[in-house]
Amino acid sequence: MRVVDLMTTDPISVSPATGIKEAARIMFRHRVSGLPVVDGGNRIVGIITEADFLRLEVQREESDEPLDVERVADVMNRGVVTVDPDASLYEAAKIMVAQDVKRLPVADDAGLLLGIISRADVVSVFTRPDDVIEDEIREDLIRRVLFVDPDELDVSVENGVITFVGEIGTRTEARMLAELARRLDGVIRVDSRLTWRIDDTRT
Repeated sequence: MRVVDLMTTDPISVSPATGIKEAARIMFRHRVSGLPVVDGGNRIVGIITEADFLRLEVQREESDEPLDVERVADVMNRGVVTVDPDASLYEAAKIMVAQDVKRLPVADDAGLLLGIISRADVVSVFTRPDDVIEDEIREDLIRRVLFVDPDELDVSVENGVITFVGEIGTRTEARMLAELARRLDGVIRVDSRLTWRIDDTRT
């Protein structure tokens, strides 16, 4: 699954000239933790998040000479990290973990804002129904990748745990099926009890 499959399109954004109070109202009203900041051509120039407001409040209380902050441009993070719409869900999740962010703007090569993907979007993948996962295994992996009749194998999925039982042509095919299934979105674990007619790994 790719970022484009899960991202929110037409995301809420603000401009560098947007007032701080207005940005706070927008975040509160829409219950989002951050807003991409775009210029007149819809190119991403920064991001403003809850953390920026927290830092602003601390600075306002602790500094002897608080900075005059009125616009988003005064506090936004200009080193915004984006993700490509064709990136995998794994790549997006890895960036979120590495950067410790809750939301990633999705942008094209020109920096145009295309959407937003959040941690909640990633979590939603784990809610994929077992029957959808099983159908993907049978039709996409067993039939179309291995060219095997799915009815020849016993495939079951329960709470994201896949179990394979039966006999397949080669040991390599058994390994490949388990590995491909393990990479499917929503899969927690693979329990492969497959046997094979030919051990093609022996030299």
